[in-house]
Amino acid sequence: MLFVDLQKIIFMISYHFEDTDFVFKGKTVTNRWLRLVAESEIRRIGDVSIIFCSDNYILDVNQRYLQHDYFTDIITFDYCEGDRLSGDLFISVDSVRENSIEYGTEFKDELNRVIVHGILHLIGYDDHCDEDIAQMRAKENYYLSLRELV
Repeated sequence: MLFVDLQKIIFMISYHFEDTDFVFKGKTVTNRWLRLVAESEIRRIGDVSIIFCSDNYILDVNQRYLQHDYFTDIITFDYCEGDRLSGDLFISVDSVRENSIEYGTEFKDELNRVIVHGILHLIGYDDHCDEDIAQMRAKENYYLSLRELV
């Protein structure tokens, strides 16, 4: 009989691209950063897929799986088990770019905010009411400040 030690199975963050020519640089730093975020929240990274896509692609995902008929910058599908973070983060590069212009931020900073926003959703944070939104924003700001340390 074969026994598998689940602690020794390698989990990872993977990056995918759908309907976009966007090229993501900095995977290694982002992986270290997201592991730091997870560990700070007493979690571990499991299988996390970050899917960069277009507005049209994320709209299709939103309509098909959530029955929402609007554009968004991120959709998070949570497959977490216990303290292990697993899920799919669909990120519209088009919306992130528009948000960076609207908020007067650098594209890479806005992209990092959206990525950590998705991870925070996997951890269990929500953003449906004003109090939750304020807590989510504070966590985003805190973890964005730590990104420079990895």
